[in-house]
Amino acid sequence: MANYYTDHPEIGFHLGHPLMRRIAELKEKGFSDKDKFEDAPIDFEDCLENYRRMLEIVGDVSGNIIEPNSESVDLEGPHLENGRMIYASKTYENLDATRKAGLWGITMPRRYGGLNVPAVVFSMANEVVAAADAGFENVWSLQSCAETLYEFGSEEQRQKFIPRVCAGETMSMDLTEPDAGSDLQRVMLKATYSEEEGCWLLNGVKRFITNGDSDIHLVLARSEEGTRDGRGLSMFIYDKRQGGVNVRHIEHKLGIHGSPTCELTFKNARAELCGSRRLGLIKYVMSLMNGARLGIAAQSVGVCQEAYNEGVKYAAERAQFGQTINHFPGVYDMISRMKAKLDASRSLLYQTARFVDVYKCLEDIQRDRKLEADERTEMKTYSRLADALTPLAKGMASEYANQNAYDAISIHGGSGFIMEYKSQRLYRDARIFSIYEGTTQLQVVAAVRYITNGTYSSIIEDMMKEEVAEQFAPLKKRIEKMIALYEESVAFVKEQGNQEFQDFLARRLYDMTAEIIMSILIIQDASKAPELFGKSANVYVRMAEEDVIGKSSYVKNFTVEDLASFRAVEAE
Repeated sequence: MANYYTDHPEIGFHLGHPLMRRIAELKEKGFSDKDKFEDAPIDFEDCLENYRRMLEIVGDVSGNIIEPNSESVDLEGPHLENGRMIYASKTYENLDATRKAGLWGITMPRRYGGLNVPAVVFSMANEVVAAADAGFENVWSLQSCAETLYEFGSEEQRQKFIPRVCAGETMSMDLTEPDAGSDLQRVMLKATYSEEEGCWLLNGVKRFITNGDSDIHLVLARSEEGTRDGRGLSMFIYDKRQGGVNVRHIEHKLGIHGSPTCELTFKNARAELCGSRRLGLIKYVMSLMNGARLGIAAQSVGVCQEAYNEGVKYAAERAQFGQTINHFPGVYDMISRMKAKLDASRSLLYQTARFVDVYKCLEDIQRDRKLEADERTEMKTYSRLADALTPLAKGMASEYANQNAYDAISIHGGSGFIMEYKSQRLYRDARIFSIYEGTTQLQVVAAVRYITNGTYSSIIEDMMKEEVAEQFAPLKKRIEKMIALYEESVAFVKEQGNQEFQDFLARRLYDMTAEIIMSILIIQDASKAPELFGKSANVYVRMAEEDVIGKSSYVKNFTVEDLASFRAVEAE
């Protein structure tokens, strides 16, 4: 029987990272739950064993239920009946299986019925589920919205809603509207407090809402009359049991058919304020989106893995000119690059998730007691690292998922264009990853300040201090040369003192930043497990070198006057 976790030891390797001990100690608050809950770990080793067991269950359900159902779900998709969204029939089987396996609300504290799993382990589970079916992963992974309830809701709201999520009720985040996509400051869904009803009433339309007919919604709405910017927006909790929200339309999408994308109408829908007024976009959505971007990075890595699997399998079976096509340089070049991108993006994803875990756990501890000075410093340090790496993880993993899915089709040749083969579905599914929860262009916007203020340079400098195995020392030397080109390119752009010039070249600087960081991560991984990552380290560093040299040349030979040529093309 397939197991989408144990079949890929590269995932489990990351549980051995040195930072995992600190994460477990913080998440378990010194393992204080062991006297209150029978299933709580007693020490770090017990904690790691719990993580492994849970991931094995996720891998089993993914490999033997979710993946076998994926083709049927893709063909059937959800549909609309009397203002309600109805999932594809096999999606209900997936939901039932994950509920029976206890895989809901898994990051939530045990006192609410959760498993108290850290973000890095949840990211691993997300990856595994996404490899089986990226559309279902969307539905399942939205349980992470409970993090916002936990962080910003009242204790009464936590007690009311979080146990329901842990029992398997679904969630959604209702943010975008017909006139408010990336620019959420334009959200106009109206929230009015009713003295008569003793609650808030929501009225308006939401569009492109993933899993939009969920049981529990987090809704961004305009609570301050007369405002038109982000300062007038608040976050609300809507319970489907209250009524007042109907599904007007389900989008017919290119891919991820198992994930219903809905247009919703709110008519005097009763809701509760989550947190404080006016902080909906400024604070709560930013936190929600960072978590969602980590989720999309995990989803992307999962599809990277499955696309690689499909390419390897077909290339080993398909014979041409007297031998299987995996013996042809043009094919094994593609396959090796697919694996390198997979391993590098996975390493960046889990590094980012670990940083998120440390600062989020310390924030949680801060709710119970005052942090020590060194803990406050630690929280600030890891918060900065997480904020810097999140846009790289989301942007690069989603782009690599698209590239791997594209290459999987290329390896299949004409068969890849035939609907009977999975590679076409992976290609259709992957296309949205670099669009939703912030396009790659928006990830560049989020990252560019860290490029120009030296944050990434400082991170890279610290990473390069770590020793690597002797066999990978030549690759480290090559990375040093890449770093020099990168620093020259950043300095050149800053010297021009032109914002449009910087914005135009930002994507190239972003790619160089990410590729250098991932190069360092992959040689570090290879130093610890050369049997898993040695080949990818050799391939990825060369691939990054090729890209960094080219982009550095482009940047340093570009002028402000050259912008006119691009503007002219746009204006024609």
